[in-house]
Amino acid sequence: MELFLIISVSYLFGSIPFGLILTNIFLKKDIRKVGSGNIGATNVLRTGNKTIGYLTLILDILKAVAPVLYIKINFPELIYISSLSVFIGHVFPVWLKFKGGKGVATYVGILFSINYILVLVFIFSWLVIFFISKYSSLGSILSSLIIPIFIYFNSAYENEYFFIIMFVLILFTHRENVKRLVNKEESETKIY
Repeated sequence: MELFLIISVSYLFGSIPFGLILTNIFLKKDIRKVGSGNIGATNVLRTGNKTIGYLTLILDILKAVAPVLYIKINFPELIYISSLSVFIGHVFPVWLKFKGGKGVATYVGILFSINYILVLVFIFSWLVIFFISKYSSLGSILSSLIIPIFIYFNSAYENEYFFIIMFVLILFTHRENVKRLVNKEESETKIY
């Protein structure tokens, strides 16, 4: 029962579609009809409203931090189950017919909750890759790959298998971006 509750609550936190909610309230737009149709922060930035875009980013991070940090403190043995449930909630929200975001901001919240060093590695990697390539998607994919590699070579951390799974999931959510990157059709992302 305890496990079911943790999975359910974590999933429900993850499934809150902040990008959709904020663009509906403040811009009177359905974000699913803008740009890529994705509900995440990168697509919200395509509306031209940076404030709503960054607010979406922050809230998508915090919706992972809240349940995962609570589980880390109270049920540390279940932290990876909670983390995966939050991520799945964001990518496959029940409210939106299981069509959600790509999960990167939520993953950042998960990394922060597990160990702040990991989130620093991810953000540093993302920034370097982004400023070289100008592609948010490429930064997200490669940074999520760098995390299990970093853990593999650093004995202070554990459970690289979880982070390999997360990389595979992020690669899956970015499969269309990968096609566009290969075909040189991916749009550059403007974050400022």
